[in-house]
Amino acid sequence: MERLLNVMTGLSALLLLLVLISLRRAHIRVEYSVSWVVAAIALLAVSRSPVLLQTISDYLDIRYPPLALVLVAGGVFLIIFFRFSVIISKLKDDNIALAQRVAILEYHLQTLNRDAAKS
Repeated sequence: MERLLNVMTGLSALLLLLVLISLRRAHIRVEYSVSWVVAAIALLAVSRSPVLLQTISDYLDIRYPPLALVLVAGGVFLIIFFRFSVIISKLKDDNIALAQRVAILEYHLQTLNRDAAKS
């Protein structure tokens, strides 16, 4: 049990460090890094607090507390991945709309150039 908690603590700390380094180097935007920082801190808190871990496992009726930690970690990452899927979908829709607007502007520009050449 202790080994799993130590591994989860190390992974949480590593995730937090990677997010902060990426944020500092401008590889990730602030609004996207908040989710990862909150997830890393939550997993770090749960993996280092036996009372909190026992409370969660009792609430979920899980007899082995580290399994509750893995379940919580999976749930946290599932929520984050869903959030980013929504963001990516919106960006794709925005890109399509932008490409359509650029095509319309190019058409109008070609029409204006053609009319200017005729004059």
